[in-house]
Formats: sequence, structure tokens, C-alpha cells
Amino acid sequence: MNPDTTQLLAIAAALGWASGLRLYLVLFLTGMAGVLGWVELPAGLRLLQHPVMLGASGFMLFVEFFADKIPGVDTLWDVVHTLVRIPAGAALAAAVFGADHASWAAAAALLGGALAAASHVAKASTRAAANTSPEPFSNIALSLLGDAAVPAALWLSWQHPLVLFAALFVALVTMAALIWVFARFLRVLFRRMSNGIGGGAQHV
Repeated sequence: MNPDTTQLLAIAAALGWASGLRLYLVLFLTGMAGVLGWVELPAGLRLLQHPVMLGASGFMLFVEFFADKIPGVDTLWDVVHTLVRIPAGAALAAAVFGADHASWAAAAALLGGALAAASHVAKASTRAAANTSPEPFSNIALSLLGDAAVPAALWLSWQHPLVLFAALFVALVTMAALIWVFARFLRVLFRRMSNGIGGGAQHV
């Protein structure tokens, strides 16, 4: 059964939002779901089923799984992927509709890019704040939470699109609050560190 417009929008939204958290997990899971026949991917996403694409996304998923759980490395990884996750989220969302529905594809690209940006910024700021703690367990817990959130969002987009929209609304409100809180926290922290370095230099 071909998905209707509501479900296609849900899939586009889930792909965009999840790409901001775990791009390579999104690529690999979506491709494998198509290969295993769990879902029939839209034409624009069938490239993800190709063995070469699955191999590349699987390898990068393996690297990211461990990089995302090492304090400091996770923040560096997020900084580098600022230039990757957001446009990828927009491209995946647009590919759900394909070239035959240019207007919907353009709208989906804007939606996917915006959702990818929101989830990426929320993740990056939260993990940067967590890195100020000397213990590694908070980083690992947050990373595992992201590992679980991505397949859950993708599954909901295919099986329960309206539930996905409700869950995304709650997630976006939560992420907006996290960005505001942790951005203020990091600004205060960096200001104190700068004042401490400047004060120490004056006493030398």
C-alpha cells in the first residue's frame, strides 16, 4: 500500500529530525528496512538500499557509535557534522516526495532541514554541557538515548504518523528549552573561564 500525504510528511519529518541526532543510523536503518522488505521506500530513498550505500553508512555508523560516547570526541564530532547533518536531513526529507512532486519536495526540504538543525543544536549544546562533568556516564547515557530515539521515530513515522507528529512537538519544545538553558550555562562557564585566565595572566 502506498503511503498517503500525511504519512509521507511524517516520514520526511522523522528523517529530518533523526538526521540531526544520528545521520548514519538513519541512513543505515532506512536502507535495511527497504532491503528486508519491512517497508516500501519511496523512489527517492531507494538509493539507500544499494549495497555500496549500506556498506558506507554501516561503516560510518560503527565509527559514530563509539565516537559519540567519548567525552570531548563527541563534541568535536558534532562540530564537524554541523555541515553534514542539516543539509542531509533536508535532502532526505525532500527525497521522500521526489522530483515528481516538486512543491511538496521543497516544503519537505525546509521542514527536514529545520528539524535537523533543531535536533543537532540541542544535541550539541547538551553534550557540550555534559562534557563539563568529569564522569563519562552522562555522555554514554545521552548517547544511548539518541541511539534509541532514532529507530523509535522512524518506526512511528511508518506505523503511527499522527503519534509521530505529537512526539515531535513534545521533543521540539523540550529541545528548545534545552538549547536555551545549556546555551546560557555554557556562556556563563566560558565567561568565568576567560575571566580566570585573564585574571591569572595579570598576576603573573
